[in-house]
Amino acid sequence: MQTIGFVGFGSMGHPMAQRLLEAGYPVYGYNRTKEKVSDLQKQGLKWCDSPRRVAEAADVVISMVSDDNALEAVATGDDGILKGLAEGNIYVDMSTVSPDTSRRFAKQVAARGAKMLDAPVSGSVPQAEKGILTIVVGGDRGAFDEVTPILETWGTPHYIGSNGQGELLKLAINISLAAQMLAFSEGVLLAERGGIDHETAVDVMAGSAIGSPLLKARGQLLQELPEQNWFTLDLLHKDIRLALDSGRKLGTPLPSAHASDETLAKAHEAGHGQFDIAAAFKALSEMPG
Repeated sequence: MQTIGFVGFGSMGHPMAQRLLEAGYPVYGYNRTKEKVSDLQKQGLKWCDSPRRVAEAADVVISMVSDDNALEAVATGDDGILKGLAEGNIYVDMSTVSPDTSRRFAKQVAARGAKMLDAPVSGSVPQAEKGILTIVVGGDRGAFDEVTPILETWGTPHYIGSNGQGELLKLAINISLAAQMLAFSEGVLLAERGGIDHETAVDVMAGSAIGSPLLKARGQLLQELPEQNWFTLDLLHKDIRLALDSGRKLGTPLPSAHASDETLAKAHEAGHGQFDIAAAFKALSEMPG
């Protein structure tokens, strides 16, 4: 069984690492805050004092961090993942970052004789805990085939194409995620202000032709947000801006993404950015009509 290194135990990384441990994989890990993995250490996680040490201990290295800057922080420098990679290693970054950033790192990984996959996920904490994430993967096909059993610990992996293609498809998915969440919140707010009971509006809309898995999972949270912020408005906004950047480079019109960008910017300015995306309803309800 392959030895796995894991860097980044946030809201998604923690349950994903736990599933690896439950599946019997030997896991070495690093997180900026060690206290957040104390429970995983009791389950067998082997702590390392830097991302480099994680990479040196593992056959396959996984990172799951928040954005391009966070990836830069754990991957580069004397204590970074790249310095710890050896020939034959596979590095799987599961963060949602710019396709250009992912391709740049893939070249640096290749220079060390290793292979890199970008493998962002679609789904949130409940899906991570249940192992039903959708995983979109870019990079070397042989490396994908080699780590598929590991990826299946978390859900269904899909090979998309060359490095960066997994990231691009994840951004494409999140354009719809933002548009759906905002449009659903708008509709519920319109119905509520027209005298329709909030719960009735949510139930009927989520059960209608527009009722996607996203809306069915998040609809009931519009007024009572989850205790844990599964996926924040600021993180969604980051992804929309990355999508817009890709759209500009590819000459692709993205009107829904532009509209989402504007609304999410206002939500951030109003102090809602660190809340779960279901807070889109509250943010809209406070905006002038």
